[in-house]
Formats: sequence, structure tokens, C-alpha cells
Amino acid sequence: MMIEPSIDKLVEATNGNRYVLCTVISKRAKEIETVRRAELASEDKKAISIACEEVASKKVKPSKF
Repeated sequence: MMIEPSIDKLVEATNGNRYVLCTVISKRAKEIETVRRAELASEDKKAISIACEEVASKKVKPSKF
């Protein structure tokens, strides 16, 4: 169960558009999986959690996708 970042904070990053949020997070998570597969095996975090954190901290912008 993911608690941080909150869904409200994530939705803010996409101006309230949940469809864009879902698309951005899923595409970024796929990128992370392909590039960092070996690193993720040793970490406790999943690619989807890392993608959510990046969207919340505005490292990944919705316009990129």
C-alpha cells in the first residue's frame, strides 16, 4: 500500500487529470524497469513507486509523454 506521495499531490501535478496521471506514471515506470532492472532487484522500492515520487517532485512533467 502506497501512502506517500498522496494521490492529491499526484493529481495536482497533472492539473487534475487522472487519465494523464495514470499514463505518465505507467510510461515512466516502464522506462525505469527497462533501464534499471538490476538496480531495482537490490532495492526495496518498485518502479511504480519511484515513478510516483518523480511525478510528485516534478522531476517528470506530464508534457513529456
